[in-house]
Amino acid sequence: MPRKVPVLAATAMAVGALAIGSLPAAAEPSPPGQSPTGDTAPAPEVAPGMLKSISRDLGITTSQARTRLVNERKAAAVEKSLRERLGSRYGGAWVTGSTSKLTVATTDRRDTRVITAAGAAAEVVAHSLAELEAAKQALDRTALKRTPRATSVWAVDVQSNSVLVRAGQPAAAKDFLTRSGAAPELVRVTQSAERPRLYAEDLRGGEAYYSNGSTRCSIGFAVTKGGKDGFLTAGHCGKAGAKTTGHNRAAQGTVRARSFPGNDYGWVEADSGWRATPYVKGTGGANVTVSGSQQMPPGSSVCRSGSTSGWRCGTIEQHGATITYEEGTVEGLTRSTVCAEPGDSGGPFISSDQAQGTTSGGSGDCSLGGTTYYQPVSEPLKKYGLTLKTG
Repeated sequence: MPRKVPVLAATAMAVGALAIGSLPAAAEPSPPGQSPTGDTAPAPEVAPGMLKSISRDLGITTSQARTRLVNERKAAAVEKSLRERLGSRYGGAWVTGSTSKLTVATTDRRDTRVITAAGAAAEVVAHSLAELEAAKQALDRTALKRTPRATSVWAVDVQSNSVLVRAGQPAAAKDFLTRSGAAPELVRVTQSAERPRLYAEDLRGGEAYYSNGSTRCSIGFAVTKGGKDGFLTAGHCGKAGAKTTGHNRAAQGTVRARSFPGNDYGWVEADSGWRATPYVKGTGGANVTVSGSQQMPPGSSVCRSGSTSGWRCGTIEQHGATITYEEGTVEGLTRSTVCAEPGDSGGPFISSDQAQGTTSGGSGDCSLGGTTYYQPVSEPLKKYGLTLKTG
């Protein structure tokens, strides 16, 4: 179902012609990049909606939000100047309060006059920013050699004049600190329930992805293999070794294997920033949970999710169909009355909470109606040693 071939109408369609109409519904060329705004275009003082968002999220008025932004812009310039003047005595800077009042720290009390003259509040501290950063770098080097247990976040906290370590188990952080060689007086450990994870993107059936930056298809079902996350998709969406990007165009993964023609399945191993989830994108973007992969009999209701036509439903007609596309013959597909369009290829078919297969091709479209074929999930799961992500 590559986008590059126009979709044919469903009426008076022969099997040979069906192949031509089916592959176009699978993949779609990526839209051309937009030209950046010209350098001469005047930049707005405040981005549209920013004042309203700051007011809402910080619980202040829009007038106070505007004052904050003005003061923070001034604070950045003052901080840069004072950092240069104080040199090795500089202890950091921060803003506080609803108006973002600037405070600059120094290890030498004699600097307070210079700081206040510049319009900032002065604070005398025991340790310079350079000392704190050196201690933090010691922790970094140690963590790269061996991941610390129950310790999730550490950073220089200029307001407390320390390297603040957040740990689920503060006692467990002691070994980490000892191994780092960081001076104990520079580090402060606090109890924290934080469990950071990457926000790059969750892998969810029906979301768009791009193969080698040029062909758009849809994620099928999330899978795991050997501790790695990934997803099933259509084999015709990309050759083994092809790089994929997500719907947000962020680097996503690599096509590890595919079978097409003959079959029409493949799987993508995702980069570390992407997490497998047991979900398919349903109507209105709501999550539909995948609980298993029991094949349903003909006549059963089935729904499909795709990055072009969204959530569509119909019934299963026959299993084990052989389809001849222009690109080759594919065996073992299931025929359904669900419509699909270019870009939907690879997307998931699900009956109730049971994964059925991934979109291969078809005829017609979702305006006139059509027929779509899907590749059952059982064969690629078994062949590639993949585990379906279920919830």
